[in-house]
Amino acid sequence: MLNRKILFLLLMMAGGITQAATPLAKISVIAEADRPVAPAFEIENLRGGNSSLLDYKGKLVLLNFWATWCVPCTKEMPGMETLWQDYKDQGLEIVAVSVDEGSRSRIENFSKMFGINFPILLDPESEVSDLYEVSGVPTSFLIDRNGKIIARIVGTEDWLSPDAVSLVQELLAQ
Repeated sequence: MLNRKILFLLLMMAGGITQAATPLAKISVIAEADRPVAPAFEIENLRGGNSSLLDYKGKLVLLNFWATWCVPCTKEMPGMETLWQDYKDQGLEIVAVSVDEGSRSRIENFSKMFGINFPILLDPESEVSDLYEVSGVPTSFLIDRNGKIIARIVGTEDWLSPDAVSLVQELLAQ
């Protein structure tokens, strides 16, 4: 009986390891015909001026809602930067929407500390996150070249995993 319990525990642990190795396997991509239009918005860009979702039309957009105080957000940001650097010339745009309230300098310092070069937009009143019905961070949306939502991803992702890179490559090829 003890051997069965040990075997069961080992199988459960192995299943957990497999699950962790394929983080994007849980993403449900919406069929092209059923994709809803991503809500339009225009908010302040950390680098100055305003930015709109329309600014990125024609590109594959990874719209990420995050905050400087969010530990899981800090874990996925470096991978997002690398993914953006690798695929920006092929049409990938990563747009990070900060829901931090208050100090703009905290967001600027975070951006410098993590070497973030993709656009960071400011949503201190949660207007855009409310439009997208974001209830926690990080939450990301993949938006196709026509401005329609491909998928909603809640929680931290490894954007450099083979699954993530494969998904981005596949979506860029469409």
